[in-house]
Amino acid sequence: MTDFGAIDALLAGAKKEVVLPPVEERRILREELNLSRAQLARALGVSPSTVGGWESGRDPSGEVREKYAYFLQGAKAKLAAETVETVETAQAAEKAPAQEPENEVRAGAEQAADPNDDVDVLAAPQPCVLCGQPARHQVAGFPQHLDPAECNVAEPAHTSTPRPPEKSAPRQEPRRDQPSERHAQAGRGVKVVPVGRRMQTADTPDLIGSAVAAALAEHAGDVEAATQALVKRAIPDAMALLDHTRKGGRYDVIAHPWLPDVLRKQTARGADQIWEARPKWTRPELPAGLHEVTALDINGAYLSALKSHLPIGQLEHSTGNHHDRRRAGIHLITPPAWEDDAVLPNPIGSRDEPGPLWVTEPTLRLLLRISGPKYGLCEPPEIHESWTSGATESLLEKFRIALKDARDRAIADGDEVTLEYVKAMYSKFVSTLGESNYNRELYRTDWMHIIRSQAFANLWWKAHRAYDQGLMVVRAMGTDELHVIGDWRAVFPEGRGVTEVKVKDVYTVGTAPDPTDDA
Repeated sequence: MTDFGAIDALLAGAKKEVVLPPVEERRILREELNLSRAQLARALGVSPSTVGGWESGRDPSGEVREKYAYFLQGAKAKLAAETVETVETAQAAEKAPAQEPENEVRAGAEQAADPNDDVDVLAAPQPCVLCGQPARHQVAGFPQHLDPAECNVAEPAHTSTPRPPEKSAPRQEPRRDQPSERHAQAGRGVKVVPVGRRMQTADTPDLIGSAVAAALAEHAGDVEAATQALVKRAIPDAMALLDHTRKGGRYDVIAHPWLPDVLRKQTARGADQIWEARPKWTRPELPAGLHEVTALDINGAYLSALKSHLPIGQLEHSTGNHHDRRRAGIHLITPPAWEDDAVLPNPIGSRDEPGPLWVTEPTLRLLLRISGPKYGLCEPPEIHESWTSGATESLLEKFRIALKDARDRAIADGDEVTLEYVKAMYSKFVSTLGESNYNRELYRTDWMHIIRSQAFANLWWKAHRAYDQGLMVVRAMGTDELHVIGDWRAVFPEGRGVTEVKVKDVYTVGTAPDPTDDA
């Protein structure tokens, strides 16, 4: 009886997952109601990028799936009801005398709202950032008129005596040889900005500074406790900063795309099939004598690597020995032979196994560049197949600049709390882009590998620059360690900025010549 009771309890608690509408309907339902991703995300307790993933092919699970399904069902019912109401209104209008519609400008403004532009309806009108007149909407957090005709529409008073309305005068279109209304609008300083690239005021919020100030206040000025608290919340804070910098962006990023098997872990604790070209190189031989070696630390390696060619959408498969510079992703290549290992590290990193391997965009571009006529250091790689998507190098640029500026200010002010917080934000952002339980808002394993590989490629180019300027390159390790012999200050600027290097260690290798040998 106990077994049967357990089975009955299991059956009673079991239930099928709620069915969601097809992917292509989800975005349409939201857009038809003039709701932005940010609005829906706030109601569901997720990020806008997560909503974007659901609208691009990924399905939610658990309680949030039921909430999302409830919204979609409600949206479908609301739109169906509005359709019926519209039909009934149209039928009634056919029987009633024609009337001039009211609030025509207001209706046009609401229809002009772009659901991808973070448009919200204000509870009470606020001054428009463009003209100062009351506006009923806000775009990316700034009150604005959606219809340019509503911006600063008040005509200037030319006389103190109001003119009576001319009821009988027909409306005339402006002649082409006369100043048009748009010229008059321009004269009053009204600027119409394309959707997706709207003007913003200079007083944008400093999310990093506000978080640091709040943490210090919460811990009564205890620097160590505030730093630990900020580092713990670095991942969600980084995602919030990313969402903030993506407002008005020109691209909709697919946050949870389908990934090919080569980007999936082979075992629970194993790795996928992507080779990141991590360098672990030591010069095999030095000239005779005693040498002073300087170990240089490359500042903000992962921060600089955020500027890389990243695929925007879902990866698509292609074959053939061809590279499209407008796309980015991962590539199966046969790397060329490397014959300069005595003086420079191999661009594909420390790999002993021969044959084809999967590399990322930065590694392939590095190989293609140094195999070209300008450098001629190796033969071109052979590309067998690729998984790529349309790409841009500026996808994370605003995010990177926000972190870089905060880092620069922290260094200038001696603010170690902000410095450690920012470092944790960009390093943990990169490390949790893959199969991680710590960041479920953005699942882009391809981005993680590409950013890491970009850091390795950047280090290789610094090694090549040192070699090209006459320094002797001794070691290249990881993302940020380069050992050289010679006057390195003539090649690299010293400092703590992301374009500078600092000294990590100075040591000697070799032996001094024995003076008795000359005798």
